[in-house]
Amino acid sequence: MAEKISYEMEFVVNSSPTMLYKYLSTPSGLSGWFANNVNSRDNHFTFYWERSEQSAELISKKKNEFVRFRWEDDDEDSFFEFKIQIDDLTKDIALIITDFADDEEEVEENKMLWESQVNKLKGVIGG
Repeated sequence: MAEKISYEMEFVVNSSPTMLYKYLSTPSGLSGWFANNVNSRDNHFTFYWERSEQSAELISKKKNEFVRFRWEDDDEDSFFEFKIQIDDLTKDIALIITDFADDEEEVEENKMLWESQVNKLKGVIGG
């Protein structure tokens, strides 16, 4: 199996870390911008879109700092992560997304999808 390509994106979000964390780590928060519906049981999350569903495991988290998921069918080294970072000087809140793709073309497609999703998130939280 070919090694996946890691990439990172950063978005400034007008929100408190506490509020942003709820949108990144809870089924109700994720349902508002990431998927049409999200259910969870323990660390197992199921994401529902119009014509598909996908399951992920919550593999790591730290309150108000980051959440890391692994898709059910991905290898051990792949994950997607939402990280909240506060700029020391400006106090701006940044959402840093780390994800993996199979090739450069997929990286570009995924980046466009993430931009769209984060714009939805900003609309939901007013940020």
